Amino acid sequence: QVQLVESGGGLVQAGGSLRLSCAASGRTFSTYAIGWFRQAPGKEREFVARISTSGISTNYADSVKGRFTISRDNAKNMVYLQMNSLKPEDTAVYYCAAATVWGTRTYNYAYWGQGTQVTVSS
Repeated sequence: QVQLVESGGGLVQAGGSLRLSCAASGRTFSTYAIGWFRQAPGKEREFVARISTSGISTNYADSVKGRFTISRDNAKNMVYLQMNSLKPEDTAVYYCAAATVWGTRTYNYAYWGQGTQVTVSS
């Protein structure tokens, strides 16, 4: 089992950057692939990015490809989401999650953080 806590959200102008952090507790952190998802008001939670246990494999939603970068530091039990060139449509609550199955669907992920708000002003 793993517990996840996100941080780093905030208010930023369009074109700006933010780095989200996901701190994990539990000795099995390195055995989980980690994903970032987001949920805007009135919309379903959507996949943003994922990273394999070793950090070698990453995947991104088309909407963030080339702007966002996911990374992890297993020695520190941390996962990061660097977000550049932010757009107003990136406004959402961002969640990190630990996967039980390598995938991009919410049901592939068993453990979730509480989320952190990202607001991008135009």
